[in-house]
Amino acid sequence: MVYALKVFKKTSPNSKVTVYLGKRDYIDNITKIESVDGVALIDPEYLKGRKLFGQIVCSFRYGREEDEVMGLEFQKDLLMASGEIRASQKSDLTKMQERLIKKLGSNAFPFIFELPKNAPPSVTLQPGSEASGKPCGVEYFLRIFVGESMDDRAHKRSSISMGIRVIQFAPSQGQQGRQPCTVVRRDFVLSPGDLEMEINLDKQLYHHGDPIAVNVVIQNRSNKTVKKLRAQVLQCIDVCLFEHGSYKTPVVTLDTSEGCPIPPGGTLHRTYTLTPRLGAAVADRHGVALGGRLRDEDTELASTTLMANPDDRDGFGIVVTYLIKVRLFLGALAGELVGELPIIMMHPKPNPKKLPRMDSVAFETFGSNSVDDAGQDLDRMKLDDVDE
Repeated sequence: MVYALKVFKKTSPNSKVTVYLGKRDYIDNITKIESVDGVALIDPEYLKGRKLFGQIVCSFRYGREEDEVMGLEFQKDLLMASGEIRASQKSDLTKMQERLIKKLGSNAFPFIFELPKNAPPSVTLQPGSEASGKPCGVEYFLRIFVGESMDDRAHKRSSISMGIRVIQFAPSQGQQGRQPCTVVRRDFVLSPGDLEMEINLDKQLYHHGDPIAVNVVIQNRSNKTVKKLRAQVLQCIDVCLFEHGSYKTPVVTLDTSEGCPIPPGGTLHRTYTLTPRLGAAVADRHGVALGGRLRDEDTELASTTLMANPDDRDGFGIVVTYLIKVRLFLGALAGELVGELPIIMMHPKPNPKKLPRMDSVAFETFGSNSVDDAGQDLDRMKLDDVDE
């Protein structure tokens, strides 16, 4: 059997520099982010005393591109990691780098970049149907260029910008957390008794696409009547740059009158199943947070943002959480009763696979002017250093 190692490849417009990456998704384990390692192939005659540099750039866009007028910018680019790529770095190589260097020859230089542990995960906010330009969100780019120094203004013809993602996976099955439960009650002015609703879930951690069983117990000890019920999974988005940058958007809604009306003295015990996914009803909804976008790859709803220290949330740019919301409607005059429960929704951590021996290499090639370069003006990019 012949094994092929899939490698992502991109070449500069002048075909003098080529970068190879073994993957484009890097896992954030809360305490450490996977290293970004790869190989750069350079034409030695093109260097002529110059050097090859690499950078990891985090781009945070918090406003529409079409609204940038009179020098106003709604994008901040942060330099997360940088360094010179030299031939002398051919030590402590990964297996992927060893195999690529063996195949590409002596002009292939390995590189490795370490991202700070508080780097935010990739996330994209779904733009409106008529919006143009880059969507809001947090994106990462690997930038390779030739210059005299790290501060040189890179020329597009000898520069490469390839999109990558920083993603988080769900904790192990042994860390599912407690069983969420909440009880809410409401008293009524000038009316005896109260209305009580208990909401509980079988677990706190769910994977994307998993059905969520919401157990609802209602005890009506008032003289009001419950006419119908609404259960929702809400995606809560907090754009940390703004004081009032928080909003909620429903990703699945269930309206039901099953078991209703609940008269005074009545009870109801039902289980409602909600399955949040990026379907047709959500895919085009403005403001929904998605898990970052890469070319030719499907995306999903953004995962819950996990932080080692909640006090560092301002550095995450966009924080995503989820909650279950159940609302009881009592009529126009009596109002309603609302209960909420937070949940964690993430992708399961994939099983590690052994790197196959390199009988052959399958390259996925990106053009010099591919979508990964969209919006990245390398001559005008302003970078702020990020401390480790």
